[in-house]
Amino acid sequence: MYELNESSFDPITFVLTGIPGMEESHIWISVPFCLMYLTAVLSNLLLLFLIATDRSLHEPMYLFLAMLALSDLLLSTATVPKMLAIFWFGAREISFDACMAQMFFTHFSFIVESSVLLAMAFDRYVAVCAPLRYGALLTPSAIAKVAAAAVARGLCIMCPPIFLLKRLPYCGHNVMPHTYCEHMGVARLACADIRANVWYGLTTALLSSGLDVVLIAASYALILRAVFRLPTREARRKALGTCGSHLCVILMFYVPAFFSFLTHRFGRHVPGQVHILLANLYVVVPPMLNPIVYGVRTRQIRERVARLLCPAGTGCACPAWGHGC
Repeated sequence: MYELNESSFDPITFVLTGIPGMEESHIWISVPFCLMYLTAVLSNLLLLFLIATDRSLHEPMYLFLAMLALSDLLLSTATVPKMLAIFWFGAREISFDACMAQMFFTHFSFIVESSVLLAMAFDRYVAVCAPLRYGALLTPSAIAKVAAAAVARGLCIMCPPIFLLKRLPYCGHNVMPHTYCEHMGVARLACADIRANVWYGLTTALLSSGLDVVLIAASYALILRAVFRLPTREARRKALGTCGSHLCVILMFYVPAFFSFLTHRFGRHVPGQVHILLANLYVVVPPMLNPIVYGVRTRQIRERVARLLCPAGTGCACPAWGHGC
């Protein structure tokens, strides 16, 4: 089960135990996670299809939605299938290299999604607070640079942890109380000093996603200030409803993620099942909600979904969408 390397006996496989203390409930827990994952995959694929096939949707807001859908698909698909395999088939083993790949893509997609959420907050800020400069600031080349920067940022942040983990001896410790591999979960199995891992993880989290949260909050604060200056109550109500739904999804993305991250470092008395359940939520709930909150609530996307479901000439009516088909 183990192979010899130059430093110590390191496992060629890790064992993911699932949610500690809730093993007998794994089958029942898997049902909502499976349904949420299927909803996330289908809705994000539909959103990508609509944006790719309709040239009128090749605008900054919708291109950001496409980036968000891609990062959502990667985040959920990197983690949930293995989670379900553990729950359904007891497939707890994962090779060291596969664990590193899962860790990389999970954190990489989280960083990319955080970058896209920041870009979307800036997009909404410009649209509301400086609409006359919108076309000049958010050009196609600017959108391409944002996408490239998000990917480059994720790569730069996530390459060092792989080397930090590969240098550690594990002395045969290979049982991880989790449903997927993450940086500090793997590092804590090592039988060596992991302060470099701890400080690197803490620093990058605060300077990347932590900074994103501050800038997103500042953007929405400025947006809300502009909203309260709108002349009519109906316009304020509509804008507040949109901003409120966006902020709820953003909180659902960041709060469980930061809770999981900080629990690894400071929450030794947090029950394991609470930690792992919340860590599982942020990889599946936001990917499920994002296409609904950012996509279907947008009039142009809603109209195209209605047109796809009820093609012209079929004579169907879709009163729930507020339009004839």
